[in-house]
Amino acid sequence: MTKRIVILGGGTGGTLTANRLRRELSTHDATITVVDQDDHHIYQPGLLFVPFGLTAPADIVKLRHQQLHHGIDFVEQPIERVDIDAQVVHLGDGRQLPYDLLVIASGAVLAPEETEGLVFGDTVHTFYDLAGSTALAEKLATFSGGRLVVNVVDMPIKCPVAPLEFCFLADWYFTERGIRDRVELIFATPLDAAFTKPVAAERLAHLLAEKGVAMVTEFNTGEVDGAGGKLVAYDGREQPFDLAVVVPMHAGAAYVGRSPGLGDELNFVPTDPHTLQSTVRPNIFVIGDATTVPASKAGSVTHFEGEVLVENILRFLADRPLDASYDGHANCFIETGFGKALLIDFNYDTEPLPGHYPSRIGMPLLKESRMNHLGKLMFQWFYWHTLLPARHVPGIESPMPHGGKELPADEIHQEAHV
Repeated sequence: MTKRIVILGGGTGGTLTANRLRRELSTHDATITVVDQDDHHIYQPGLLFVPFGLTAPADIVKLRHQQLHHGIDFVEQPIERVDIDAQVVHLGDGRQLPYDLLVIASGAVLAPEETEGLVFGDTVHTFYDLAGSTALAEKLATFSGGRLVVNVVDMPIKCPVAPLEFCFLADWYFTERGIRDRVELIFATPLDAAFTKPVAAERLAHLLAEKGVAMVTEFNTGEVDGAGGKLVAYDGREQPFDLAVVVPMHAGAAYVGRSPGLGDELNFVPTDPHTLQSTVRPNIFVIGDATTVPASKAGSVTHFEGEVLVENILRFLADRPLDASYDGHANCFIETGFGKALLIDFNYDTEPLPGHYPSRIGMPLLKESRMNHLGKLMFQWFYWHTLLPARHVPGIESPMPHGGKELPADEIHQEAHV
């Protein structure tokens, strides 16, 4: 009997999952339908570059349906809700899509309305969506000096290092314009450090200081006063600004909240961190930013999850035990300005460490280099032509490699006794 697979979301996770499944399953085995509210696939890492004129909006947007392999149906409609008991997706136009297996790949959405006074305008901007990134490019082009505060309202957010990258690129941008001495850069974060992992946090904090970016930690934004030019934390502390670049709170897709039993209080879908099967129904799987797994909400995570996710969908359809091998693997290029970048690679158990990726001969980890910057630029080609089409890349596997890392002495001792 032909199985009905419905994938909600045509972004990174939904596209690579659909393409992998179509390669593994014949049209007799399964129908595959991808649903999204629009047909515009945005290369989200490119949003960071738009404000600084390093890329154009038109260069990071393609049609969603053109990224899907032949034999995959694309439905362009908002999702109203999912009935997980009846196994039906209700669409905005009243249509219903019954499913045998559902994949939630609808990512995370910005929720500025959750923060009092957060309205984007002349002095308050974001670069976390295309409209905001484009507007910020216009603002920065005419910014002649003053206090620029980059603020993360709350975690989790997509690409946790992007706000740091913005600070580094802003330092470069204003230096190139000859006005760096007239711009005060501040990074205000709810975390108690520059990053969530100690070794990387120390390195990134050092880079911020080196580039003259002040860091304000444990700043939990409760209000944004655009007219008064200040951010106000819940503890009463204030950060005055001439220009605020704010990363708002994130949540799961709104339809999740309209679907009884599907999501948590933030509309993310409870997910087994190793199998990527939802904990709400066995025939629902989750990938990417829509999950609750304790990994970064980043494109690389989605890429590495995809391998395990598709294997487990095939196992589920064949009534076989699931593979619990996803280890939280994530990596990320961190732009540090002036044509250089860092690379970090980590998983649930191992924090970002020095060394090389993916082996002892590879790109340097936790070290600025021109090679890493070029790697970040090349990733855009890799994204469209390899990652989304779900092509296998030898050496770039789901499990985090250990071979090139400089492991602490205690971890080396533990591995020697495994």
